[in-house]
Amino acid sequence: MTDPTSEKISNSGLQTPTIGWALVPIVLLMVMLAMAYYLYGDEAALGANQLALTFAAVVGSLVGRKFGVSYHDMRDAVLESVGTGLSAIFILLAVGSLIGTWAMSGTLVAMVYWGLQLLSPDYFYFTVVLICAIVALSIGSSWTVAGTLGVGLMGVSEQMGLNGAITAGAIISGAYFGDKSSPLSDTTNLATAASGADLFTHIRETLWTSVPTLGAALLLFWLLGQPGDFDASLITASIAQEFNVGIVPFFPLFLVLGLAVMRYPPFLTIFMGALAGGVVAVLINAQAVIVFADDASLTAGLALIKGVWTAMSNGYVSDTGNVGVDAFLSRGGMESMLNTVWLILVALAFGGIVDRIGILDRLLSPILAAAHTTGRLVSALVVSTISTNILASDQYIAIVLPGKLFQKVFKKLRLRPEVLSRALGDSATVTSALVPWNSCGAYMAATLGVATMSYLPFAFFNLLNPLMTIMFAFGGIRMLTVDGDEEDSKAG
Repeated sequence: MTDPTSEKISNSGLQTPTIGWALVPIVLLMVMLAMAYYLYGDEAALGANQLALTFAAVVGSLVGRKFGVSYHDMRDAVLESVGTGLSAIFILLAVGSLIGTWAMSGTLVAMVYWGLQLLSPDYFYFTVVLICAIVALSIGSSWTVAGTLGVGLMGVSEQMGLNGAITAGAIISGAYFGDKSSPLSDTTNLATAASGADLFTHIRETLWTSVPTLGAALLLFWLLGQPGDFDASLITASIAQEFNVGIVPFFPLFLVLGLAVMRYPPFLTIFMGALAGGVVAVLINAQAVIVFADDASLTAGLALIKGVWTAMSNGYVSDTGNVGVDAFLSRGGMESMLNTVWLILVALAFGGIVDRIGILDRLLSPILAAAHTTGRLVSALVVSTISTNILASDQYIAIVLPGKLFQKVFKKLRLRPEVLSRALGDSATVTSALVPWNSCGAYMAATLGVATMSYLPFAFFNLLNPLMTIMFAFGGIRMLTVDGDEEDSKAG
């Protein structure tokens, strides 16, 4: 066994990596990810991307050692970075269980049934954005919205024959508007903490950029609507014949939304929703649960337990005879999320190494140094947060690190902290879902069943929000100073 003290190499010779060496693991990662996508397409997330991130992390550690960082310190940085993602990983596993039991209980199919009854392809995408925005604003969690309402809306879209990538983009657009504008959101509170802003002043200011962006996104989704007659009667009649589509299957959804409003932790909220789905399945669909357990040696009670247990761990497999319904309901389980968990773990490991050896600081410093005016400053912040989302694979790091680095410069230009916090929310929070190996991008892809690169072009709110905050900065709009005025003289 290696003596731990041998790893504690002195960091007295620690140096900042040169720009050339700092780019080595970054360029290598970009090249390998591009090659993985070329060779594997959307299946790159099943292992090729993970290997690319692992290899880039190893190369990054060699660069760090060259500049005096000990392997011990880099190991601790990896452990710390991975530790920040454990909450996300457990939420992801809980969502897998929730999807499995909601498929078994009929909750998902009931959501599809009423969605088909109430929604039209003409305004479906538009309505999806509004629904997700309102719910996310109420509960402060884009992840909860995507993992509950989002899954049901994807099913409605599938049954209508609509574009799944556009639907996912609409769900994410609405969910992130609500998330970044809600006082209950963890990212909203983190952005205010990182910048020293007042929470409710921040929310008021963020609406100045978020509402116009949401309006533009709604217009685009309205234009993407597919006019024409859609007869859902055959589908809904088939669903009503096979499933209970009354109020009872909606109990797990109401429970999740209620717990979220009461600020229960996301993992507990979603896991309780998964358990509620299992209870509802036993109460209204016991025979199907026993059949799914597929074990004649068990008593009815034990078969019910095994059926719910299997749905939570390995997912549910529907066998109604209706090909479309069975394809939609055969899903879920913690097991289905393991590839995504793998991706998050290695991405956070890579992020921890590049942060610890100073690569992020080295790459962001030139950007920060060039920010002499308000417009350039906000643009530099947006570029920095997006870069950090890509390199560190975590939205929390993308909020905190650039927030702390830019805080002094914002103060130097006498800009209020809310200007900084708004720009952080408009860039770091929303773009995290657009990076396939970021914890948010990986979560959305796994939950909605659409690859990140497929929904990215249609996540209009997330794409336009950073541009909107840059436009405000160059236009001198709502660039509030500590003196209480808008910053006009340095807006260029």
